[in-house]
Amino acid sequence: MTEPALEVIGLCRAYGTVRAVDDVTFALRTGGSLGIVGASGSGKTTTARIVVGLEGADAGRVVVRGRERGGRARGRVARLARAREVQMVFQDPYLSLDPRVSVDAALRETLRLHFPRADPSRRVAELLDQVGLGTRAAGALPRQLSGGQRQRVAIARALAVEPAVLVLDEAVAALDVSVQAQILNLLADIRAQTGTSYLFITHDLGVVRCVTDDIVVMHQGRIVESGGTADVLASPQHPYTQLLLDSVPRPGWDPRAIATARRTR
Repeated sequence: MTEPALEVIGLCRAYGTVRAVDDVTFALRTGGSLGIVGASGSGKTTTARIVVGLEGADAGRVVVRGRERGGRARGRVARLARAREVQMVFQDPYLSLDPRVSVDAALRETLRLHFPRADPSRRVAELLDQVGLGTRAAGALPRQLSGGQRQRVAIARALAVEPAVLVLDEAVAALDVSVQAQILNLLADIRAQTGTSYLFITHDLGVVRCVTDDIVVMHQGRIVESGGTADVLASPQHPYTQLLLDSVPRPGWDPRAIATARRTR
């Protein structure tokens, strides 16, 4: 059996009396794609931030490629090595890109930080081609790009360090539907080419259905259902998962019936 790219074991995080993450455990296989779904406040984003290292856990373990990400990394080399293991792409790329820095300069800065002895020129060109931008976008500032193009830049910057796990936190939620499809197809192609493992954080079951192999459903900080994406969405066992599926608009969809079902469950 191939070692999982990521294991989350007994993760807990509380804010005062609120248990935002409560005994969360799952595994992401190497080269796989796992979706964490749930409504706002379910704990999915807090889980992602702990995995990346943006927040600490009260209890539990995060293991990447068999190595536990516990405690604080000591020294610059150790911190950079840890950062390369897991990268994150956020919902709004404009907030994570420096508006004063061109695409080319942003990618070069990342490459020089992590691979100071290598000439970044060839790698920059490879990354731009990989995300479907090409060298014409290299000199552009973020404000000169569309939302979809900015997200491609954010993905390229994350991929520049060759992470084991790429965490995508609502990464297509702010995009038009047609652009969403382009980015999701791009991510599927990149995963096939590189073997990078994906952790998708989303409320959108359509996204999960398209791009994940496995799914974890969170509600009030806990996992209420998990399994293969196709199996869970075809035959949900937990009432909360059923409610999420019932809430997806489709022909004949009646939001009043959903509200009635929510009150009776």
